[in-house]
Amino acid sequence: MTATVSPTPVATATRPAAPQRERAIDGLRALAILGVVCGHWLVEGLSPGAGGGLVVDSPLRAAAWLAPLTWVLQMLGVFFLVGGYAAGQSLTRARAAGGTDGAWLRRRFLRLAWPVVAAVALVTAALPVASLAGAAPATLRTWAVLLVQPFWFIGIYAVVTALTPVAMRLDRRWGWAAALPLAGLVAVADVARYGLHVVPDWAGYLTVVPAWMFTYQLGVAWARGGITRTTAWRLLLGGAALFAALVVVLRYPASMVTVPGAGRSNSNPPSLLVPALAAVQSGAAILLRERFDRLLHRRAGLWTGVAVLNLCAMTIFCWHQTALVTVSAGAARLGSFAGLTDAPLAGGWVAQRLGWFPVLAAALGLLVLLVRRFERPATVVTTRHRTLAVTATAVFAAYLVLVY
Repeated sequence: MTATVSPTPVATATRPAAPQRERAIDGLRALAILGVVCGHWLVEGLSPGAGGGLVVDSPLRAAAWLAPLTWVLQMLGVFFLVGGYAAGQSLTRARAAGGTDGAWLRRRFLRLAWPVVAAVALVTAALPVASLAGAAPATLRTWAVLLVQPFWFIGIYAVVTALTPVAMRLDRRWGWAAALPLAGLVAVADVARYGLHVVPDWAGYLTVVPAWMFTYQLGVAWARGGITRTTAWRLLLGGAALFAALVVVLRYPASMVTVPGAGRSNSNPPSLLVPALAAVQSGAAILLRERFDRLLHRRAGLWTGVAVLNLCAMTIFCWHQTALVTVSAGAARLGSFAGLTDAPLAGGWVAQRLGWFPVLAAALGLLVLLVRRFERPATVVTTRHRTLAVTATAVFAAYLVLVY
C-alpha cells in the first residue's frame, strides 16, 4: 500500500531562488532557528558525571545573571508567528487551487514527521555501534535525551498546524484580537497555580497549546494583512509592560528556559511570560519586516545564508544536539577542555563555550550534509517506510524507558 505525496504549494514556493519568496519571512525563520541552536549550545554543558560518561548541566544554575540571554535566544515565538503566516497563505492557496483541508494537513504533517522519524531511526541504529566503540552508558543516555528534548516543539507545532482552519475562521471573525483569549487562558492557569494555589503545577501543561498558538494566531492575522503598525506597536509595548510586571513585580523566574534545580519554570510548563515575550517579538518582527526585507535584497551573501537555513531547517533542528554530543564526547576522550567538557560553574564558561561554536557549527554542517536527504519526504510513502518508522520509534522509546 502506498501514498503518493505531491509537492505542496509551500514546498514549491520555498525554493530560495524563486522570485516570489518573501525574504523577510524567511529571514525571521532563520533567526528563530539560529536562536534555538545557539541557545541550546550556550546553556547546555556536557561534563563527566560521577559514574563516568557525559551528563547535562547548565551555566544558568551558577550564573543567574545570564538569564537575559534567554530573552534574546528563545525565539520560538517568532517561529510560531512565521509558521502561522506561512500556513495561512499556504492553506488559502491550496483552497483556491481546489484542494481540501485534509490533503493540505497530510502534506504538512508528513513534512514535519519525516526528518524526525529519520533522526530517531538513524540514532537508534547508531547507539549500539557507539556502545561497542566504547561510549559510556551515561553518554549514550545523554545523547538520546538531548535528541528528543526539542521534539516537544514539533508535537506542539503539529497540533497548532492542525488548528489552522480554526485559526483562519477565528481571524475572519475577530481579527488579531482572536489571539488574546489564548493568552488569557495561560493567565488564568498561572493565577490558579501561583496565586490561589488551587491546582498543582502540572496543570500548566493544559495551556501548552494556547500559550504557543497565541503567536501562531497572530501570524494568521498578519498573513491576511490584519495587523497594522499601530497594532504591532501595541503588541510590542504591551508585551514588554506585561513581561516587566511579571518579572519585577510578581517575581516570575527571569530565565525563559528551565534551570536545573529551580522550583519553577517559565517553559515547562509555559507561564504567562511565554506569550508576553512572544508579543514583544511579534510586534518587533512586524515593525521591522520591510527594513529586513530591504537588507536581504541588498546583501546577496546574507540572503544565501538565510536560504540555506530554510532549506535545511528541520535537519538542523533535529541534529544540532547530536553535533554537541559528538564533539563533546570526542573531546572528553582526549581530556578536559574549558567551555566544552568542564562543568559550567562560572559565568566565564559562556565566553569559553562561544569559542567552541565554530567547531560545533562545522560538526553540524557535516551532519546536515550526511542526512539532508531526509529533509523532504519521499515522493511515495510505502508500507516499508511505515514499518521502519514504527519499529525504530518503538525501539528508541523502549531504550529511553530503560535508561531514563
